[in-house]
Amino acid sequence: MNTHESEVYTVAPEMPAMFDGMKLAAVATVLYIIVRCLNLKSPTAPPDLTYQDTALNRFLLKSCPILTKEYIPPLLWGKSGHLQTALYGKLGRVSSPHPFGLRKYLPMQDGATATFDLFEPLADHQSGEDVTMVICPGIGNHSEKHYIRTFVDYSQKQGYRCAVLNHLGALPNIELTSPRMFTYGCTWEFAAMVGFIKKTHPQTKLIVVGFSLGGNIVCKFLGENRTNQERVLCCVSVCQGYSALRAQETFLQWDQCRRFYNFLMADNMKKIILSHRGVLFGVGSTKMVDADLSRLYTATSLMQIDDNIMRKFHGHNSLKEYYEKESCVHYIHNIYVPLLLVNSGDDPLVHNSLLTIPRTLAEKKENVIFALTLHGGHLGFFEGAVLFPQPLTWMDKVIVGYANTICQWEKQKPPCQSRGAHSNETKCQDSKS
Repeated sequence: MNTHESEVYTVAPEMPAMFDGMKLAAVATVLYIIVRCLNLKSPTAPPDLTYQDTALNRFLLKSCPILTKEYIPPLLWGKSGHLQTALYGKLGRVSSPHPFGLRKYLPMQDGATATFDLFEPLADHQSGEDVTMVICPGIGNHSEKHYIRTFVDYSQKQGYRCAVLNHLGALPNIELTSPRMFTYGCTWEFAAMVGFIKKTHPQTKLIVVGFSLGGNIVCKFLGENRTNQERVLCCVSVCQGYSALRAQETFLQWDQCRRFYNFLMADNMKKIILSHRGVLFGVGSTKMVDADLSRLYTATSLMQIDDNIMRKFHGHNSLKEYYEKESCVHYIHNIYVPLLLVNSGDDPLVHNSLLTIPRTLAEKKENVIFALTLHGGHLGFFEGAVLFPQPLTWMDKVIVGYANTICQWEKQKPPCQSRGAHSNETKCQDSKS
């Protein structure tokens, strides 16, 4: 009996191959998005420097090499301005130290109470001099923020005394004593802190440092009055926008997610304002009688809050007037001490159009250096090999390095050269018999 065995042939369907192709395309798409979002193909480079060829600037670039060397952010994420900004905003810094300082309270003429924290140096300064960093933090910030603590600790170890302004109303455990809080360009509290340092430490020289909004305040303070520059060796401003009037239009754009950042900062400002609602909007607040709290609750941008609340603290009639009078762009040209302006090209908060202000200033004034990095985000400037950032940032190092070099210049410059609040750099002239 013959048995017939039937052979069964199975034809593999083509669907899995198609699915494999789809998976491969999906992976490739995801990788492409990651590379684009993380900006992995972007090169590293030294800061782009704008300056005039003077003896001081040549000395600075030779003696402060960090200004001319590559800034190398962490490989996997450091080239994304958004991630640098987000890490600064969420963590501030990694492994942040806890410097010990004394809190000072200064009564103001309008009944407000300014506060600042004073940190003594932990080593002798390399120049042998008494030098104090007077520091103004960013919007709604204070001495307890991690990036401030990291910078203060590093500066103390380099021999600097540090005085850090706490923006009026920013500290959650300090009540306001008058119906006024910090604004974009009010210099009253910073001036009171500087005056206190000058009075209590008559031999000290000052290094003025401002971060973001604080950069606007310190530059405006120095440019408001020539006497404010007395005993000031130099000023460093990091990541400020220079003109609030020009910046307001860019903050409403979705380019670089700037509108989203605007919303987040507005939400933080609402929390600060509402935490002091009893003092700011109580019966003793004559300037806030027409303030509409319902508009504050529904505000989704800083401009709405500034128009409804902030401009009224100083009696400005319009938002345009407030932004014009409180921006340092109208005062910065009056600064004659050495001035380092630092910005990042991928800062999502500061539009590139605003950077023509510091660049033009550095082209016209011999005391100004404008340093623009490719990466760094907004007050990020993290450094690291691949993934994990170092506790100390490029920003911390460049400020202290620049300050050290200015102190060195002051100590060893020829006696016939003068540089300070009352004159530009003057060249030695041969005396004639």
